[in-house]
Amino acid sequence: MARAIDTATVNLSQADLEIAAYLAQPQEPGSYPGIIVLQEIFGVNSHIRDVTERIAREGYVAIAPALFQRVAPGFETGYTPADIEVGRVYAWGQSQASELLSDIQSAIDYLKTLPHVKKDGFGCIGFCFGGHVAYLAATLPDIKATASFYGARITNATPGGGDPTITRTKDISGTLYAFFGMEDASIPAEQVDQIEAELEKYKIPHRVFRYDGADHGFFCDQRGSYNPKAAADAWEQVKQLFAQQLQK
Repeated sequence: MARAIDTATVNLSQADLEIAAYLAQPQEPGSYPGIIVLQEIFGVNSHIRDVTERIAREGYVAIAPALFQRVAPGFETGYTPADIEVGRVYAWGQSQASELLSDIQSAIDYLKTLPHVKKDGFGCIGFCFGGHVAYLAATLPDIKATASFYGARITNATPGGGDPTITRTKDISGTLYAFFGMEDASIPAEQVDQIEAELEKYKIPHRVFRYDGADHGFFCDQRGSYNPKAAADAWEQVKQLFAQQLQK
Protein backbone atom coordinates (compact mmCIF):
# COMPACT_ATOMS: atom_id res chain seq x y z
CA MET A 1 0.00 0.00 0.00
CA ALA A 2 1.33 3.43 -0.93
CA ARG A 3 2.33 5.49 2.05
CA ALA A 4 1.30 9.07 2.78
CA ILE A 5 4.32 11.33 2.35
CA ASP A 6 5.60 14.79 3.15
CA THR A 7 7.69 16.85 0.74
CA ALA A 8 9.95 19.86 1.19
CA THR A 9 12.76 21.78 -0.45
CA VAL A 10 15.89 21.74 1.70
CA ASN A 11 19.41 23.08 1.40
CA LEU A 12 22.54 20.93 1.56
CA SER A 13 25.70 22.54 2.89
CA GLN A 14 28.64 22.02 0.55
CA ALA A 15 31.74 24.06 1.41
CA ASP A 16 30.73 27.64 0.59
CA LEU A 17 27.71 26.54 -1.45
CA GLU A 18 24.12 25.77 -0.53
CA ILE A 19 22.63 23.12 -2.81
CA ALA A 20 18.86 23.01 -3.17
CA ALA A 21 17.31 19.55 -2.95
CA TYR A 22 13.80 18.11 -3.11
CA LEU A 23 12.99 15.80 -0.19
CA ALA A 24 10.14 13.29 0.07
CA GLN A 25 9.57 11.01 3.05
CA PRO A 26 6.88 8.80 4.58
CA GLN A 27 4.68 10.44 7.19
CA GLU A 28 4.45 7.27 9.27
CA PRO A 29 7.16 6.98 11.94
CA GLY A 30 9.74 4.33 11.23
CA SER A 31 13.26 3.62 10.06
CA TYR A 32 13.70 4.01 6.31
CA PRO A 33 16.58 3.60 3.84
CA GLY A 34 17.71 6.71 1.98
CA ILE A 35 17.68 7.08 -1.81
CA ILE A 36 19.44 9.76 -3.89
CA VAL A 37 17.52 10.71 -7.05
CA LEU A 38 19.68 12.08 -9.86
CA GLN A 39 18.12 14.37 -12.43
CA GLU A 40 18.14 14.42 -16.21
CA ILE A 41 19.64 17.41 -18.04
CA PHE A 42 16.32 19.18 -17.42
CA GLY A 43 16.90 19.90 -13.72
CA VAL A 44 14.87 18.83 -10.70
CA ASN A 45 11.67 19.27 -12.67
CA SER A 46 8.19 17.86 -12.17
CA HIS A 47 9.19 14.41 -13.47
CA ILE A 48 12.11 14.11 -11.06
CA ARG A 49 9.97 15.37 -8.19
CA ASP A 50 7.34 12.78 -9.09
CA VAL A 51 9.91 9.98 -9.10
CA THR A 52 11.20 11.18 -5.73
CA GLU A 53 7.67 11.04 -4.33
CA ARG A 54 7.00 7.59 -5.83
CA ILE A 55 10.09 6.25 -4.11
CA ALA A 56 9.04 7.76 -0.78
CA ARG A 57 5.62 6.09 -1.06
CA GLU A 58 7.43 2.76 -1.28
CA GLY A 59 9.02 3.30 2.14
CA TYR A 60 12.19 5.31 1.56
CA VAL A 61 13.43 8.80 2.30
CA ALA A 62 14.28 10.16 -1.13
CA ILE A 63 16.19 13.31 -2.00
CA ALA A 64 16.95 14.91 -5.37
CA PRO A 65 19.86 17.38 -5.21
CA ALA A 66 20.08 20.10 -7.86
CA LEU A 67 23.10 18.89 -9.83
CA PHE A 68 23.39 22.18 -11.73
CA GLN A 69 23.42 24.38 -8.60
CA ARG A 70 26.87 25.73 -9.37
CA VAL A 71 26.20 26.66 -12.98
CA ALA A 72 22.45 27.33 -13.08
CA PRO A 73 20.74 27.72 -9.68
CA GLY A 74 17.03 26.96 -9.84
CA PHE A 75 17.26 25.53 -13.36
CA GLU A 76 14.18 23.56 -14.37
CA THR A 77 12.84 23.12 -17.85
CA GLY A 78 10.79 21.00 -20.23
CA TYR A 79 11.73 18.80 -23.17
CA THR A 80 11.87 21.00 -26.26
CA PRO A 81 14.91 20.87 -28.57
CA ALA A 82 16.01 24.23 -27.15
CA ASP A 83 15.72 22.88 -23.60
CA ILE A 84 17.83 19.89 -24.58
CA GLU A 85 20.60 22.10 -25.98
CA VAL A 86 20.77 24.22 -22.81
CA GLY A 87 20.73 21.18 -20.54
CA ARG A 88 23.52 19.52 -22.48
CA VAL A 89 25.74 22.57 -22.03
CA TYR A 90 25.24 22.47 -18.25
CA ALA A 91 25.71 18.70 -18.08
CA TRP A 92 28.61 18.13 -20.43
CA GLY A 93 30.14 21.56 -20.77
CA GLN A 94 30.15 22.85 -17.21
CA SER A 95 29.73 19.97 -14.74
CA GLN A 96 32.67 18.22 -13.08
CA ALA A 97 32.64 14.61 -11.93
CA SER A 98 34.45 15.42 -8.69
CA GLU A 99 31.93 18.14 -7.81
CA LEU A 100 28.97 15.91 -8.65
CA LEU A 101 30.30 13.18 -6.39
CA SER A 102 30.89 15.69 -3.63
CA ASP A 103 27.34 17.02 -3.98
CA ILE A 104 25.88 13.51 -3.87
CA GLN A 105 27.91 12.78 -0.74
CA SER A 106 26.46 15.96 0.77
CA ALA A 107 22.97 14.60 0.09
CA ILE A 108 23.90 11.32 1.75
CA ASP A 109 25.37 13.16 4.74
CA TYR A 110 22.18 15.21 5.04
CA LEU A 111 20.06 12.07 5.10
CA LYS A 112 22.30 10.66 7.82
CA THR A 113 21.28 13.58 10.06
CA LEU A 114 17.62 12.57 9.89
CA PRO A 115 16.73 10.34 12.85
CA HIS A 116 14.38 8.09 10.83
CA VAL A 117 16.90 7.28 8.08
CA LYS A 118 18.93 4.08 8.24
CA LYS A 119 22.65 4.81 8.22
CA ASP A 120 23.99 1.50 6.93
CA GLY A 121 23.58 1.76 3.17
CA PHE A 122 21.95 4.05 0.65
CA GLY A 123 20.58 3.71 -2.84
CA CYS A 124 20.64 5.95 -5.88
CA ILE A 125 18.65 6.19 -9.08
CA GLY A 126 19.35 8.42 -12.06
CA PHE A 127 18.01 9.13 -15.52
CA CYS A 128 19.69 10.36 -18.72
CA PHE A 129 22.61 12.52 -17.50
CA GLY A 130 21.64 11.35 -14.02
CA GLY A 131 21.94 7.76 -15.22
CA HIS A 132 25.56 8.46 -16.06
CA VAL A 133 26.05 10.24 -12.74
CA ALA A 134 24.47 7.28 -10.93
CA TYR A 135 27.20 5.07 -12.38
CA LEU A 136 29.71 7.49 -10.86
CA ALA A 137 27.80 7.58 -7.57
CA ALA A 138 27.92 3.79 -7.36
CA THR A 139 31.61 4.16 -6.49
CA LEU A 140 30.80 5.97 -3.23
CA PRO A 141 31.21 3.66 -0.23
CA ASP A 142 27.75 4.50 1.15
CA ILE A 143 25.93 3.47 -2.02
CA LYS A 144 24.81 -0.15 -1.91
CA ALA A 145 22.20 -0.19 -4.69
CA THR A 146 22.21 1.77 -7.95
CA ALA A 147 19.60 2.04 -10.71
CA SER A 148 21.08 3.70 -13.80
CA PHE A 149 18.59 4.58 -16.55
CA TYR A 150 19.86 5.25 -20.09
CA GLY A 151 23.08 6.90 -18.99
CA ALA A 152 24.77 8.06 -22.17
CA ARG A 153 28.54 8.42 -22.67
CA ILE A 154 29.49 6.08 -19.80
CA THR A 155 31.90 4.26 -22.12
CA ASN A 156 33.57 7.29 -23.68
CA ALA A 157 33.32 10.37 -21.45
CA THR A 158 32.98 11.72 -17.94
CA PRO A 159 31.65 15.12 -16.82
CA GLY A 160 34.45 17.66 -16.95
CA GLY A 161 36.74 15.43 -19.00
CA GLY A 162 39.26 12.76 -18.14
CA ASP A 163 39.08 8.99 -18.29
CA PRO A 164 35.63 7.66 -19.23
CA THR A 165 33.36 6.81 -16.33
CA ILE A 166 33.42 3.12 -17.26
CA THR A 167 37.04 3.00 -16.06
CA ARG A 168 35.69 3.45 -12.50
CA THR A 169 33.66 0.23 -12.66
CA LYS A 170 36.22 -1.55 -10.51
CA ASP A 171 35.42 0.88 -7.65
CA ILE A 172 31.71 -0.01 -7.46
CA SER A 173 31.06 -1.70 -4.12
CA GLY A 174 27.31 -2.39 -4.29
CA THR A 175 24.77 -3.81 -6.74
CA LEU A 176 24.03 -1.99 -9.99
CA TYR A 177 21.03 -2.35 -12.30
CA ALA A 178 21.27 -0.62 -15.69
CA PHE A 179 18.30 0.05 -17.98
CA PHE A 180 18.52 0.77 -21.70
CA GLY A 181 16.14 1.17 -24.61
CA MET A 182 17.32 -0.63 -27.72
CA GLU A 183 16.01 2.19 -29.94
CA ASP A 184 18.16 4.78 -28.10
CA ALA A 185 20.45 6.26 -30.75
CA SER A 186 22.55 7.98 -28.07
CA ILE A 187 23.58 4.62 -26.55
CA PRO A 188 24.43 2.07 -29.25
CA ALA A 189 23.97 -1.60 -28.39
CA GLU A 190 27.72 -2.16 -28.44
CA GLN A 191 28.12 0.37 -25.63
CA VAL A 192 25.53 -1.47 -23.55
CA ASP A 193 27.48 -4.68 -24.19
CA GLN A 194 30.70 -2.95 -23.18
CA ILE A 195 29.18 -1.78 -19.89
CA GLU A 196 27.90 -5.27 -19.11
CA ALA A 197 31.27 -6.81 -19.97
CA GLU A 198 33.05 -4.42 -17.62
CA LEU A 199 30.64 -5.18 -14.78
CA GLU A 200 31.24 -8.88 -15.34
CA LYS A 201 35.01 -8.41 -15.57
CA TYR A 202 35.16 -6.90 -12.09
CA LYS A 203 32.48 -9.22 -10.69
CA ILE A 204 30.17 -6.35 -9.74
CA PRO A 205 26.72 -7.68 -8.76
CA HIS A 206 24.51 -6.39 -11.56
CA ARG A 207 21.70 -6.83 -14.03
CA VAL A 208 21.45 -5.10 -17.42
CA PHE A 209 17.97 -4.66 -18.89
CA ARG A 210 17.51 -4.12 -22.62
CA TYR A 211 14.05 -3.07 -23.77
CA ASP A 212 13.23 -3.70 -27.41
CA GLY A 213 11.25 -0.87 -28.98
CA ALA A 214 12.11 1.57 -26.18
CA ASP A 215 13.90 4.87 -26.85
CA HIS A 216 15.88 7.29 -24.70
CA GLY A 217 13.73 8.64 -21.88
CA PHE A 218 11.33 5.69 -21.93
CA PHE A 219 10.65 5.98 -18.20
CA CYS A 220 9.45 9.60 -18.31
CA ASP A 221 5.70 9.89 -18.82
CA GLN A 222 6.11 13.54 -19.83
CA ARG A 223 8.15 12.75 -22.93
CA GLY A 224 7.10 11.52 -26.34
CA SER A 225 9.47 8.59 -25.93
CA TYR A 226 7.57 7.26 -22.90
CA ASN A 227 7.12 3.51 -23.15
CA PRO A 228 4.55 2.33 -20.56
CA LYS A 229 5.44 -1.35 -20.82
CA ALA A 230 9.19 -0.83 -20.44
CA ALA A 231 8.66 1.76 -17.71
CA ALA A 232 6.40 -0.55 -15.70
CA ASP A 233 8.85 -3.44 -15.88
CA ALA A 234 11.80 -1.22 -14.97
CA TRP A 235 9.93 0.18 -11.97
CA GLU A 236 9.29 -3.34 -10.66
CA GLN A 237 12.98 -4.14 -11.07
CA VAL A 238 13.97 -0.98 -9.19
CA LYS A 239 11.63 -1.80 -6.33
CA GLN A 240 13.09 -5.31 -6.17
CA LEU A 241 16.66 -3.98 -6.18
CA PHE A 242 16.06 -1.52 -3.36
CA ALA A 243 14.06 -3.99 -1.30
CA GLN A 244 16.68 -6.74 -1.58
CA GLN A 245 19.72 -4.54 -0.93
CA LEU A 246 18.40 -1.91 1.49
CA GLN A 247 15.39 -3.33 3.35
CA LYS A 248 17.43 -5.79 5.41
